[in-house]
Amino acid sequence: MITKTNLKRSILFTGVLAIASIANAQETTSSSPLPFSKASAYRTWSFGVTGGAMSPAVVIGGKSDFTNWKADAGYGGYIKKQLWHNFGLQGDFFRGTLKADNSELMGNGMPIISPYKSYETEIKWGATLSGVFNFGNFTILNRQSFMSPYVTAGAGLMGYQPTAVNNANQNVELKNGENIHELVVPIGVGTKFLIAKGVNLDLGYKMNFVDGDNLDGYQRDPQNDRFSYGYAGLEFALGNKAKPQLAFTNPAAALEAGYNAKYDDLKAQIDASKNDDEVNALKDKVAKLMADADGDGVSDYYDKCANTPKGTAVDGSGCPLPKMEIVKPVTYVITEEDKKIVTEAIKNLEFDLAKATIRSTSFSTLDRVASLIISKNLSLKLAGHTDSQGSDAYNLKLSKDRAESVKAYLVSKGVNSSRIEATGYGEAQPIDTNATEAGRQNNRRVEFTIYN
Repeated sequence: MITKTNLKRSILFTGVLAIASIANAQETTSSSPLPFSKASAYRTWSFGVTGGAMSPAVVIGGKSDFTNWKADAGYGGYIKKQLWHNFGLQGDFFRGTLKADNSELMGNGMPIISPYKSYETEIKWGATLSGVFNFGNFTILNRQSFMSPYVTAGAGLMGYQPTAVNNANQNVELKNGENIHELVVPIGVGTKFLIAKGVNLDLGYKMNFVDGDNLDGYQRDPQNDRFSYGYAGLEFALGNKAKPQLAFTNPAAALEAGYNAKYDDLKAQIDASKNDDEVNALKDKVAKLMADADGDGVSDYYDKCANTPKGTAVDGSGCPLPKMEIVKPVTYVITEEDKKIVTEAIKNLEFDLAKATIRSTSFSTLDRVASLIISKNLSLKLAGHTDSQGSDAYNLKLSKDRAESVKAYLVSKGVNSSRIEATGYGEAQPIDTNATEAGRQNNRRVEFTIYN
């Protein structure tokens, strides 16, 4: 059974541990992990000791088999693994004593009717596993978190031994004094305060719901029993003392610290480079290569013609480019004599029957046309035509071939081929009737058109 002397010793021992931990924590400064570091960069394991008061009542109320509950000592310990920034798993162990009697009247002013006057239950042991959710443990206004509120819920098993006192002042023990084992569901709230690196003050309150109605030794109502545990304690972080606790880390501050560290490192490198002989020599070389005294766009290092007047076009060596004389093309006037030469060539142009072969009698007038085009730099368009005898496809091909034959002859006499355009129109553009031989003769022709 827990006595006041044992409780005082427990509290004193806890205080000594706290003072020793605070003194040790102040000797080492923690370093901030890089942003987005893994959980291994933090201290995630911890253990704690708690002490406080237990009572057979909870803040949310509920029926009780006795009218007057009393607070008595309780204590415990836990080990915790912080899985993420705001969630962890915690295994708790606790012991304590619960007391109550019927010295008070019921709510209706009447005494309770019960075979028992009081009871005392010693919780021999209790072991639970709970999830712990931290919230509000950092803000963007503070780089370091000092307070971490939390809620917790879980389940476990407890062993206890109730002793009831009947109205004849006789002690009555359930199951002949053997321990009773029942499922227990703890739900709690609390707040942790960072009082030193690796040491937290833990203040909390838990409601424990028992899967049975025999915690007080009296099965009066079908409603399950419940009890509360209000506690204060100390939590000690395990692991490398240089690492911060994950539960008290401000992610925004860690991100800022990471970028500040990169900035400081880069600035230190830049400052160091200012006094580096190799860097300074390289800067001098770059400055020399970039110098351009005459502003012609060529570095002085490569400029073979210094002091070039501004605006002068230069080559890759910085020397002036030779001036190009622009020769304006001469435009010749096409005279009546020129037109006469072309007309005579048209009249004198003859081909072999149904062929594109030019007869030699036409060469002299074509030679004069070639000389005219060359001397006056003229252009010529040739348009071949036929009469209506034969198929359309045949006539179109024959007209095209005759125009090309004239072009080939003129090119052979020195005319630039790009100056001559040869086209065939077949029988599509007659200038006379195709009903007579004379008309058909007029339609079989190659037209010459000269132009500048």
